[in-house]
Amino acid sequence: MTNISLKRFVRAMCCFPFGVLCATFLNSQALASDWNNWLANQINQHPDVMAAKERWQGAKANADSILQPIYNPELSAGAERNGDENNYAVGLAQTVDLWDRSAVNVKQAAHLKNAAMYMYKQQVLEKTAEVVRALVEWQSANLAASIAKAQQKQLYSMLNLIDTRQKSGDLGTVDAELTFLSLSQQISQVADVEANLLQTEVRLRELLPQWTQSKGGIPKKFWPSTIPVASDEGVRQHPQVASAESVWRSLKENSELARRAEKADPTFGINAGRDGGDSLVGLTVSIPLHVRNDFSAETRAAQSMELEAEAQWIATFRKQRVDWDAARGAWQRYEYHLEKWEALLAHRVESSEKLLERQWQSGDLSTPNYLSALNQRTESLLAGIELKKQAQLSLTEALYQSGQLTALIQPAN
Repeated sequence: MTNISLKRFVRAMCCFPFGVLCATFLNSQALASDWNNWLANQINQHPDVMAAKERWQGAKANADSILQPIYNPELSAGAERNGDENNYAVGLAQTVDLWDRSAVNVKQAAHLKNAAMYMYKQQVLEKTAEVVRALVEWQSANLAASIAKAQQKQLYSMLNLIDTRQKSGDLGTVDAELTFLSLSQQISQVADVEANLLQTEVRLRELLPQWTQSKGGIPKKFWPSTIPVASDEGVRQHPQVASAESVWRSLKENSELARRAEKADPTFGINAGRDGGDSLVGLTVSIPLHVRNDFSAETRAAQSMELEAEAQWIATFRKQRVDWDAARGAWQRYEYHLEKWEALLAHRVESSEKLLERQWQSGDLSTPNYLSALNQRTESLLAGIELKKQAQLSLTEALYQSGQLTALIQPAN
């Protein structure tokens, strides 16, 4: 890369307070108005999410089965011949839900449907976080590769200039050798960053089959500026917590069902027929006697399951609240140090490059010191990229732990 093209590269990176990252963030295609819809469709079409949706639909069907009546009517018929008489009887019996277990089933079905829905939302949330993290990793790797390649081209340009100055007697052989050594190290670094970039691209294409480099990374407008403090209501709305609560409430209704099952439901029947030439009409009532088995063991088992689910819900609630606050705190610390880095170095990148080049060409800066300064400058740029990546990853984690990440991409869900 010539000195002029290198300057253009640096200017492009420095046009914003965090110029090193601005080039990718301002990609026009990545900032298209339909970016969120495109990403939402890609996530919803992922096999893991589609499988979770089918599990949700299956759970809803199972819950619907609970809503069906508990008892079906029973039809009975019989016939016999007694001498010259043909006797027959037809009966209809119906067990009555005396203790209104159907009402409990309705409540339990509603909680089971909610649990299934929140489990599906949790799967979408997890996949969304996975995709966003992969996009952040790709952005960082792409910028790191660009900087490493730019420095490599600059070293090649230096070699040509050193060769010219060496022939004129301005520089010695040692300077050329030092540049060769720096270039060999840079070639190895470029190989590493290119390999890392390739790995991030492969991962992205697995998650987002329609993604291409032209799609770029995440638009700057995607990121929120604040994360709310964890609240009881906010934590309860998190899919993982909400599903645990719904499971507990469904098992609570299951305990009530078990208690009501200890009480017997009567069966009423009506019979009609003919016996010995006379018409016959009869009514029957039967009540199971819970003498040998009072079903109390089933009730105790259901109560234990209910208490276990309640404890799990409370534990999930507490952990989610702590994770939310911890992720938010980590993001705030990264943002604080990122702002410090920007204030300290972001605007000095271009001026330092020009200053170092002038000092070296005028002979006020030796080649070893110049090469060392260039390496330090590159390391500073890479450190800024890494700091920005960690800030965005921590923001992604905070959005995930607060349950807001999905709403940013697909609010309809």
